[in-house]
Amino acid sequence: MTDSYVLPQEPTAQAAIEAIAEDLDVFDDWMDRYGFIIELGRKLPPFPADWMNDAHRVPGCQSQVWMEAAVRDGKLVFAGASDAAIVAGLVALLLRVYSGRTPAEVLATDPVFLKELGLMEALSTNRGNGVASMTRAIRDQAARASA
Repeated sequence: MTDSYVLPQEPTAQAAIEAIAEDLDVFDDWMDRYGFIIELGRKLPPFPADWMNDAHRVPGCQSQVWMEAAVRDGKLVFAGASDAAIVAGLVALLLRVYSGRTPAEVLATDPVFLKELGLMEALSTNRGNGVASMTRAIRDQAARASA
């Protein structure tokens, strides 16, 4: 189901990171940023119900998170969803950076940007661990695709 995959808005992962930073800078406080992130999650393409299973579940997340990856024209495209609004928004942020990129670009894009954007400090420890699990799952897919 290709309609579920997130296609890139920006030409590179770095451009996506810069665009996210600009988007977040518009807001004065984290409550407004959380609202923005939640809205991103609401805009994710529908995730097929038959993918909401243990095979697609991202381990290590407090909320339920599911992801699917496919290789299209040499690039990884991802689909994702969560049962929690803020986590769905975090999924959307990660897919904006990593989906539609080559496995090499995914592996070269260090998730340190999450800390640099202030996201990791603004999240609870459990949510931060969940984001780390999601980035690990994405990078694991890239490693498998490049092998």
